Amino acid sequence: MLLVGNCLVIIVGATAVGKTQLAIHLAQHLDGEIIGADSRQIYRQMDIGTAKPTPRQQQLVPHHLIDLVQPDYLMGLAEYQRMAQEKIASLHALGKLPLLVGGTGQYISSIIEGWSVPVVPPNAELRANYETFAKAHGAVALHDMLAKLDPISAHAIHPNNTRRVIRALEVTSITGIPMSVLQQKHPPSFPIYILGLEVNREMLYERANVRFDNMLEQGLLAEVEQLHRQGFAKTLPSMSGIGYRQLVEYLEGNLTYEQAILESKFLTHDFIRRQITWFKGHDNGIVWVDATTLNPDHVVINVRKWMENQHD
Repeated sequence: MLLVGNCLVIIVGATAVGKTQLAIHLAQHLDGEIIGADSRQIYRQMDIGTAKPTPRQQQLVPHHLIDLVQPDYLMGLAEYQRMAQEKIASLHALGKLPLLVGGTGQYISSIIEGWSVPVVPPNAELRANYETFAKAHGAVALHDMLAKLDPISAHAIHPNNTRRVIRALEVTSITGIPMSVLQQKHPPSFPIYILGLEVNREMLYERANVRFDNMLEQGLLAEVEQLHRQGFAKTLPSMSGIGYRQLVEYLEGNLTYEQAILESKFLTHDFIRRQITWFKGHDNGIVWVDATTLNPDHVVINVRKWMENQHD
C-alpha cells in the first residue's frame, strides 16, 4: 500500500492540453482525489463551455471545488484559497492524495506560494469612483495613484491592468494597509510535486479550436441560451468567460454566429498565451512534460517514487 502522507500533487497547463485525463489516471492509481483549480468550473449550469469533467469522469474519481455556486455569485480568490486549503487538509486526514488540477494561475499560485489574500469584499461605490477617474485621466494616472500608496504592488501590476490596479487601491483604501503588506507569503510546509503539461503552441491552438467546435456540437449554444433566459447578465465574471460572452452577443444580435465563433477561438488563443506566461513566470520547480508523448503509467511511477522519497 502506498504511503500517501501529507503530499500534494499539482497538474498545471494551458487550456486543452489534457490535464483532466491525466489527473484521473493518477488519482485512480495513487489513491487520490481531484481538487479543481478553474475559475469557471466553480459555476453550476456552466458545464460544456467550461470543459467541466463529465458526470462519467466524476464517477471515476471524486472531484471537489466544481459546481460550487450559481453564475451570479462573486467568488474572490481568498474564498477559493480557503476552501482549497481546507479540502487539502481533509484529504490528508483521510490518507488520500490531493491532486490540485487546473489552468487558473492565481488559484494555483495562491496555494503553492501561500499567498495571504486580503479578505476585503468588493466595494461597488469605491470601484466606480476609481473607474471614473481612470476614464477621465487615463490608466497611467490611476497607476500613479497606486504607486504613491503602495509602490510594491504598483511595481508588480502593469499600468494597463486597470482591474487589478483598482483592486489594490480598493484594499489599501479600506484597510489602511498597503495590499503588498497584506499579501505576504507563507508557503505550505508539506511537499509539493508540480507537473506541467505542454504542447507545441500551434498544435495547442488547433486542439483548442477543435474542442470549441466539439462544445458547439455538444450544445453550448443551448447552455448559453438557458443562462441568458434566466437573466444572468453578460457583465458577470461567469458570463464573461470565453464562448459565453460571444454567444450572448450573438443572441442579442450584436455578432453573427460565425463572428462569435471566430472571436471565441481568437480569445482562446490569447488566453492560452497568458496561461503559459503565468506558469513560466511562477515556475516553482514545475516538472514539464510533452503532453503528446507522455506515458501516463510512467508519470504514475515517477510520482510514486517522489512520494516514497518524502518518507525516507
